[in-house]
Amino acid sequence: MQYRDFGKTGEKISALGFGCMRLPEYEENGVWYVDDEKTSEMIVRAYELGVNYFDSAPFYCNKNSELALGKAVKRFRNQILLSTKLPLELVKVPDDYRRTLEASLKKMDTDHIDFYHFWGIDKASFDDKVMKMDLLKEAARAKEEGLIRHVSFSFHDDPAVIKHIIDTSEARGIPMDSMLVQYNLLDRSNEAMLAYAHEKGLGTVAMGPVGGGRLSAPTDLYTKLTGKPAIATYELAFKFVLGNPNLSCALSGMQTKAMVEQNVAVASAVGDMNEAEWRQLGEALEQLTKFNELYCTGCKYCQPCPVGIDIPHIFSLYTYYNVYGLKDHAMNGYRSYSAKPEGKTVKDCKDCGLCESKCPQHLKIREQLALVEEVLAAR
Repeated sequence: MQYRDFGKTGEKISALGFGCMRLPEYEENGVWYVDDEKTSEMIVRAYELGVNYFDSAPFYCNKNSELALGKAVKRFRNQILLSTKLPLELVKVPDDYRRTLEASLKKMDTDHIDFYHFWGIDKASFDDKVMKMDLLKEAARAKEEGLIRHVSFSFHDDPAVIKHIIDTSEARGIPMDSMLVQYNLLDRSNEAMLAYAHEKGLGTVAMGPVGGGRLSAPTDLYTKLTGKPAIATYELAFKFVLGNPNLSCALSGMQTKAMVEQNVAVASAVGDMNEAEWRQLGEALEQLTKFNELYCTGCKYCQPCPVGIDIPHIFSLYTYYNVYGLKDHAMNGYRSYSAKPEGKTVKDCKDCGLCESKCPQHLKIREQLALVEEVLAAR
């Protein structure tokens, strides 16, 4: 495993981080649980292979991710970096910062969190909540008391807002230590701000390094670009992300031990790339435009739908159809889903727009659901 300087935090972070948003789950009597045995096996294996950064959040995995992660890392807690997040919608008054932090500490069964993020902030939430409620001061107090070690943020907004967040925090005397942003071969919109954050001393982490799974199809693209032997597209995706000299870590959500071992092997094999090769790989964006037709990352932020439409599942079936070319598989999967009593589709949509208001990618979900159904439900 490669380790990199994590900005000016003084930490060394593994090139591959473990995102705990897609841990294995099961349902029992209408209640969802994380499979602790499978989760522990995955996380322990990742640790054994050198992964030292584990990222969670209060709402992941039906609000069970933090609890499952805390259990899994108990034996080696002090050898790793734990990350979780503050949902600003839970903060109504400044004291809610401490209350929410303490809830995460209790769930994770730890006395401190290494990187505590203002979660998914945009300019409005940063200005109207973080700044107006002086939550940076609350973060500084928690840091002084040892409850958190670093102040961080994750981000979904126009890239230019990143500079505003970094500069404003620094001006208040409580600078951000790290940031988590979307970045992959299909979405390079935050690339300039990764460079700016790195220059300012922040540790930088990329979420969605393989485009929410959209970059896992086989390809000869690498050979066309470099003249070197062909590699899988997901490996190309990791090479591109980790080849960025301004990036510290690629955060990947993993669901099986085999996936952990595969991703570790890829991340460990990614050597230092010169800038020319990295830029050459970036040219792949132009040749992969078909992947962008429906860029759902599967983050599930749009869930739950008030009427029960499983939006990520429907969009994933479309990915099988459009990207992988598995048309029969996708259409049969859609028919099987829609035939179930609980298989709600666009015809059940109440046009409330709640899903679109929560989508980090700002997808026109209602419109795209209708288009996808035309394709997948075709006879």
